[in-house]
Amino acid sequence: MDVNDGDAADPIGAFGGDHRTPIVLVTGLGSTAVARVGSALVGEDGVTGTAHVHHDLARVTDGRVTRRLTWIDPDGRRRDRVTEVELAHGCVSCTLREDLLPLLRRLHRQSAVRRIVVTLDPILEPERISWAIEHVVVADMPGFVDGPAGRDVRIDATIACVAEQDWLEAATGDLTLAEAGFDGVDDDRTLAQVAVGQVGFADALVVEGCDPAMRDAWESARLTAVLKRLTPRAPMILELPQRTVGPVLIERLLAAVDPRARRGRIDGPHDPLLRDQPPLQADCGVVWVEFQADRPLHPGRLHDAIDVLLDGVVCARGRLWLATQPDEALWLESAGGGLRVAPGGRWLAAMDEDERAEVDPERRAMGALRWSEDFGDRHTSMVVLVHRAAGNEVQEALRAACLNEVEFDAGPEFWATFDDPFGQFHADPCDDLDAPELPTVDAIVRTDGHGSDATPHREDGHEA
Repeated sequence: MDVNDGDAADPIGAFGGDHRTPIVLVTGLGSTAVARVGSALVGEDGVTGTAHVHHDLARVTDGRVTRRLTWIDPDGRRRDRVTEVELAHGCVSCTLREDLLPLLRRLHRQSAVRRIVVTLDPILEPERISWAIEHVVVADMPGFVDGPAGRDVRIDATIACVAEQDWLEAATGDLTLAEAGFDGVDDDRTLAQVAVGQVGFADALVVEGCDPAMRDAWESARLTAVLKRLTPRAPMILELPQRTVGPVLIERLLAAVDPRARRGRIDGPHDPLLRDQPPLQADCGVVWVEFQADRPLHPGRLHDAIDVLLDGVVCARGRLWLATQPDEALWLESAGGGLRVAPGGRWLAAMDEDERAEVDPERRAMGALRWSEDFGDRHTSMVVLVHRAAGNEVQEALRAACLNEVEFDAGPEFWATFDDPFGQFHADPCDDLDAPELPTVDAIVRTDGHGSDATPHREDGHEA
């Protein structure tokens, strides 16, 4: 299969049909299971018209990334093309963007390719890849209109592979990726953040069952309870050691993906926190705890209360109204022992009329429902998925972090005098893709698969 340039084409046809090539992302902490699912999606008879792309980061410490492209040729034979990609200025994310995004656009032009499967290295999160596909501008490709790969391809589904025996332990721990044994990782993400991010973004799940002799029925039930609350609509299949998944089973799994599934959609800080109506009742001690407040949080007391969001908790996320930052909603997100607080966008009450007119109508409607004369739409709303913690203790700790009556009555001028440990956000140019500025990739990919340098991106956040 030759990945050549072609004539530019609009992905939306004259009759409004979506002509973009569908992508299936396969993710998970276990590279073997991910590869097995990816191979099953390619099939063996050439009927599927699927191309399979994988970037192996095993040699990243040597400054190299290995890209493997697999497809079925017209004679029904499985073919592989391996390309060594040079690490772009020491950044894995930039390297993948420079190599993967142009490749996706080129594969779209191949008439034999009707679907693309991208299997991700264990340290990669599908949300970042999806964001890059939709937003990162791919430029200077002869015959192509400058724009994101999303002009030509779309995320059809994300499949996450979950190991029954140890996923929950990974998702609730505090090991960094480097401490967990992943070489070449130069950021501070934890194994839990990656594990929860992979599953939370998934549209379907493949659970790798452990040996029946090693299975703990209670722990398996607890894992299922967590998965059903993280991805309530995702169809799930169990892969047993003596029965690995094959093409037929994986295709059935994809066919069962809910029409309302995420399919690459990235939620913002002001979108609903409990996606897809998860079960709210407790199961095996696993339950979503909801917290809301219509008065601001004291920054110091909130910082002191952070431990309650890390002990016995799978994950937490929410919007924060901090007394010292009245114009900006803060976004809190945790997984296991790792927590991040970052800017989440301005409150509607801090915008002028022209700015509010540009905001999504659904958000404006939700803001109107809770609007107060003095503070507009400002509020705190958080959800916490606990598995070994008491929900009432979580709520009490967060309630205690809110301003008391005396503090609240003293007003905003007094609030501004509080010390604010969340006031400084670090800038890290190379370890996150979801940045407010859209970088441009100079995407001339030479025949050896190497790309040129990309404009660095930014991440702003507070690590606790």
